[in-house]
Amino acid sequence: MCLAAITETGSRYSPLPDEYKGNGCAITRAIQLSAVRGDASDLGISNIGPVQCETAKIFIAWARFGVDRAARKILGSPINRIETMGSYSCRNVAGTSRRSAHATAQAIDIGAFVLEDGRRINVYGDWSGGTREEREFLRVVHNSACRRFGTVLGPDYNSAHRDHFHVEIGGGGFCR
Repeated sequence: MCLAAITETGSRYSPLPDEYKGNGCAITRAIQLSAVRGDASDLGISNIGPVQCETAKIFIAWARFGVDRAARKILGSPINRIETMGSYSCRNVAGTSRRSAHATAQAIDIGAFVLEDGRRINVYGDWSGGTREEREFLRVVHNSACRRFGTVLGPDYNSAHRDHFHVEIGGGGFCR
């Protein structure tokens, strides 16, 4: 059902075989996204790895309805590409012995957004130092992510997230 829902969005992807890596790390029910369908065009996605299908489904909706539309409204240009800092990584939550949602391909880190007009809005430099419109855009897309994902972490959470938004399907409504 998840793959059918993603296919209906017009996004481009390849299904991936399940891989059990051991030690609490696995890639199951995952896809490799290559483009997300926006309102008028495809939105590229850079540096993304395997993503669990349900996470991808939420990401696709957020990219179209939360990110692309906010860019058009606030910045006057549609999104060309979302730059991620990766998805699957067999690792723990920093400073703990608990596995990260990245260890099961249920999380994506987003570092920047490239507009059709060539501007690049990045979390690290523009969250606090961008123009008023760039700061507003980043806060709108962050808040939009909070309405869709179970956990969203950004620059206001801690210094480890100063340069990206961490989004994951689990966590039960934790948004910082």
